[in-house]
This record gives sequence, structure tokens and C-alpha cells, in this order.
Amino acid sequence: MKKIRLYVIGQTPRSVKAIEDLKTTLEDEFKDQYALEVIDIFENPELAEEDKILATPTVIKLLPAPIRKIVGDLSDREKVLLGLDLRTKEENR
Repeated sequence: MKKIRLYVIGQTPRSVKAIEDLKTTLEDEFKDQYALEVIDIFENPELAEEDKILATPTVIKLLPAPIRKIVGDLSDREKVLLGLDLRTKEENR
């Protein structure tokens, strides 16, 4: 099971798009084999501080290890999967 945490700020258009992009990628690639937790920094600033979030959107892959973090545009599926270490470079070929 993949455990993913997405940090956003409020319900801005950028936040909504990040959530949609990430959900689409995860659902298409992993169906029900993932758990996505969306954290609004305004509602949970202490969690954002604990995870050292400096910008949004930020995605953290908690499981499987190792922990990986990416920041910014989540619309490029391959970049997201590779950045989170959910796909190897060989699988992209």
C-alpha cells in the first residue's frame, strides 16, 4: 500500500488542480492500492511545520520507503511517479 500526503493551501484553483491531478495519477496507476491524505496548511500548520513544508503543492510519499518529496506542478504524470520513486526510469521506456 502506498501512503501519500499532499499539502495545499485552501481551496484555490491551484490547490484543486493539484488534488485532481494527483488523484487521477494515483487511481490510474494504482487503483485502490494507495492512501491519499490531503492536508490544508491553514487548517494544520503544525503538521506542515513538522514535515518542513515551505511551498505548495507538496507531495510526500511516506510508504513504501524511502520517503520522497516533490513540489509544484503535478500534471506531468511520469515526472510525479519518477519523483516519488513509484516508477523506475526503466519502466518509463
